[in-house]
Amino acid sequence: MDVLLGVIAFVVVLLVAVTLVKTVRIVPQQRNDIVQRLGRYNRTLDPGLHLLVPFMDKVYQRVNMREAVQSFPPQPVITSDNLVVSIDTVLYYRVVDSVRAVYEIVDYLQAIEQLTVTTLRNVIGSMDLEKALTSRDEINQHLSAVLDETTGRWGIKVTRVEIKAIEPPPSIRDSMEKQMRAERDRRAAILNAEGVKQAQILTADGDRQGAILRAQGEREARILQAEGQAKAIQTVFNAVHAADPDPKVLAYQYLQALPQIAAGQANKVWIIPAEMTKALEGIGASLSGLLPGATGVAAPVDVDAAPREAIDEALAAARSAAEESEEATGLPRLAGAPASAESLLGESAKQIEQAARDQQPEH
Repeated sequence: MDVLLGVIAFVVVLLVAVTLVKTVRIVPQQRNDIVQRLGRYNRTLDPGLHLLVPFMDKVYQRVNMREAVQSFPPQPVITSDNLVVSIDTVLYYRVVDSVRAVYEIVDYLQAIEQLTVTTLRNVIGSMDLEKALTSRDEINQHLSAVLDETTGRWGIKVTRVEIKAIEPPPSIRDSMEKQMRAERDRRAAILNAEGVKQAQILTADGDRQGAILRAQGEREARILQAEGQAKAIQTVFNAVHAADPDPKVLAYQYLQALPQIAAGQANKVWIIPAEMTKALEGIGASLSGLLPGATGVAAPVDVDAAPREAIDEALAAARSAAEESEEATGLPRLAGAPASAESLLGESAKQIEQAARDQQPEH
């Protein structure tokens, strides 16, 4: 009897526990539970604590109300230029009406996948490969509009559709890579040619401006040099005319300038000009004029009474000038000509003395 009472008590406790479990229902946040009573839809349990009728109410399905992400496998799609490309899509969605999501369609994820595939084929079929690769935003917007319109009656909200990848066939990828490589090479060659062209233009322009500036500098330098020479000549000319020198002084200056003319290292031949004799004659005349009572014509005077010191000084100066000229030139004496300028000076001096003796009256 006690055993029977123990079994009955255990069964009662078990029934109470099962009843409590089936009666009390706690729904977490962002989830809706669909409750059926005797096989029919009864109500939707929101997040919180709820009490059910045991053995009559049943939680048919739990619906997650959070936004979900679904990645679909690659789908082959044919473009307008008859190329098969593989497209991967990613779908972002959330359930806005759990009742319709449960009762309006059997498997809304599969339905969304198939709808995405058919829509992609319609959109990509009207584009060529190049446009399909560059029109992802347009494809995404078209997919979002179509899916949102269709899934709205299922209680699903498609928030975003993204094309993850568009993979053309391997042969097409190789051709595209070759085309892009050729295009990059062409652009690089064009940029290189333009750079060389600009460099040559800038170099030529710099050379032209440099030549112009150098020519302008040389012209200004020559102008300034010519102006300086002109001023120097004008100054010398004015000084000579202001001093009013006689031919005797000019002849003596000419004789002093002869050693400087022959002093150059490049002078291999020294030509004694014919004017040198005239210069010496001028010196002789100037020296004869130093005699007492000399006028335009030499007066008969005593040679011994002449200022020999002045004559000797003039001859010494002429000899030293001649010696410097011979040392500067280093040339042998000319055949058939006087041995040196000293010989010419000696002959001129002799002529001066002989003229003085000839004019001396006989005793």
